[in-house]
Amino acid sequence: MPKPMHRSRSRRRLQRVTHKGRSVIHYKRKANRMPSCAICSAELNGITLSRSGGKSRRTNSRLFGGVLCARCTSDVIKAASRIEQGNMKLNDIGIRQRAYVLQMISH
Repeated sequence: MPKPMHRSRSRRRLQRVTHKGRSVIHYKRKANRMPSCAICSAELNGITLSRSGGKSRRTNSRLFGGVLCARCTSDVIKAASRIEQGNMKLNDIGIRQRAYVLQMISH
């Protein structure tokens, strides 16, 4: 039975054959994926994966920084202002953007 830390799927299982011909399993930590936009799945710029420095060094300190790309952020801001002015309805917005627009309106 593997150790409890190896039972989770956060580690990759690698089948290896030793020099003596035994088949063993090596456990390796999965590589971190590059963060992506929650709406359009584009890769986010200006974000580092290293754990050095504080959070403000690793991510953007703007509105929806580290969650949405710049284009989607501007679309959400435009849609929120249009809804507040009455030029647009909430149902006219896509389902992925709706949560972020509601956040903008509530602030």
